[in-house]
Amino acid sequence: MRGTRAADDRGSASLEFLTAGMLLLVPLIYLVLALGAIQSAALAAEGAARQAARVFVQAESTPAGSAAAERALALALADHGVQASDVALSIRCSPVPTQCHTRRGWVTVEVSVRVPLPLLPPVVEFGGPLSVPIDASATQQVSRFWGAR
Repeated sequence: MRGTRAADDRGSASLEFLTAGMLLLVPLIYLVLALGAIQSAALAAEGAARQAARVFVQAESTPAGSAAAERALALALADHGVQASDVALSIRCSPVPTQCHTRRGWVTVEVSVRVPLPLLPPVVEFGGPLSVPIDASATQQVSRFWGAR
């Protein structure tokens, strides 16, 4: 006789394929989701910083520039689906830190985003980071004709 019932391997290949496939496929799908969320936030932060710096230097005054930068930030983040509560915006001016709108002055806008890892509830504590920090900055020069408007 060729074999007994206990040594029969018929049908075990599909079971092994399903088990190994699930063990490999689930982490791969999670990795794709996580990298997609991080890339989306990186694009949002970079675009938001660049656009916020542009609208800030074109504004009539520093308060108007700050408001325009906030609107540009919210719009860029909404385009990429990033929550505005996880974002910090800072604006620095040089050569005079207290006067942003001076001819040929430089304005640097920095955007910091914390991207939560997908599929993890916010109440879960692992002792490690549950979010990935993303930082972007952009610098624009105020026009040399700024005060001539």
